[in-house]
Amino acid sequence: MAHVLIAGGGIGGLAAAIAVAHRGHRVTVLERRDEFTELGAGIQLAPNAFAALDRLGAGAAVRDRAVFIDELRLMDGTTDEPINAMPLTDAYRTRFGNPYAVVHRTDLYQPLLDACRALPGVTLRTGSGLAAYEQDGTSVEAVLTTGEHVAGDALLGADGIRSTVRQQLLGDGEPRVSGHTIYRSVIPMDRVPHELRSNAVTLWAGPKWHFVHYPISGGRYLNLAATRDDGATEAVAGQPAERAHVLAQFPELGTVAARLLRLGEDWKCWVLCDRDPVDVWVDGRVALVGDAAHPMLQYAAQGACMALEDAVFLGDLLDCPADSIPRRLLRYNTARRDRTAKAQLVAREMGRQVYHPAGVAAKERNATISAMSETDLYYTVDWLHGARDCVRV
Repeated sequence: MAHVLIAGGGIGGLAAAIAVAHRGHRVTVLERRDEFTELGAGIQLAPNAFAALDRLGAGAAVRDRAVFIDELRLMDGTTDEPINAMPLTDAYRTRFGNPYAVVHRTDLYQPLLDACRALPGVTLRTGSGLAAYEQDGTSVEAVLTTGEHVAGDALLGADGIRSTVRQQLLGDGEPRVSGHTIYRSVIPMDRVPHELRSNAVTLWAGPKWHFVHYPISGGRYLNLAATRDDGATEAVAGQPAERAHVLAQFPELGTVAARLLRLGEDWKCWVLCDRDPVDVWVDGRVALVGDAAHPMLQYAAQGACMALEDAVFLGDLLDCPADSIPRRLLRYNTARRDRTAKAQLVAREMGRQVYHPAGVAAKERNATISAMSETDLYYTVDWLHGARDCVRV
């Protein structure tokens, strides 16, 4: 039995803890904050996420909290005209083996946290921020900001886009600022007029902006997320935004989308960041997981899904004695890097080619996507949503 340290107690870190503990190893999760909690609002879970969650034993609990969506809708945000919609019911679920759902982030996080707490081999530590790591050929130590050293046989850096583990391992500096600002609000569904409600993820695409909304928390709330390609140059996370400021960012919105945007209250904003794909995210007994390894923009709705895949894949590979861990981590890196890199780059391109084009480019986008059949749409996402083999070694 090995002792695996995990830096970061977010979705990826907890999922990795479950997967590794299921292989009989002892796990210590080192969380820098004073409690295990998840910030944010809505999150989308494609079938590949549920394939991973089922392997972790958390699929049923997440399904109990999820809203199962009927379709993904792409609308012209300036004219209110539909461009196309991908059905997500019977044919989709048969093809991809699982549903497409939306949840509040806590409705994904809490089942993972509960599963960790139920496992006797998992120790959850708060106030344990990582400052550095040290290793030799047989072990690794997490050096905490308090000065404490915690020894283990492996260290998984699941500490997010500004990962301390990554900075020591790769030294590649700050994340790439996308120049896109996203404004988020969650409102009670009873404030939404009935004619504006739908069991869908609806995306309104406009010139250098887009607006997404969908139900969460069992349909009790509506998640609103409006993004502007405004050339922002500094990272911002969770900063309050005045309602009047948010509305002023989207003057071209059509009538229906504008009605929905005006419902938002208590807006907060983030400047979206990602990183370029890298070939190597392993150093001996240390490896990166989730956003620490391959942070991506939200536009493919796959950040959490990729972290869950990472966790399950690692769990399978670490079904081994402690002296085999470095070789197994290299196998993990090799097996996961091409798929996650493609997801990173596709997410960027979706923002440019699908969500934000203007003028002639927008008309060409509308013509191309509106001509796609249901089969065409499924084929386009098949590599991503249908990749159930990506959660098995």
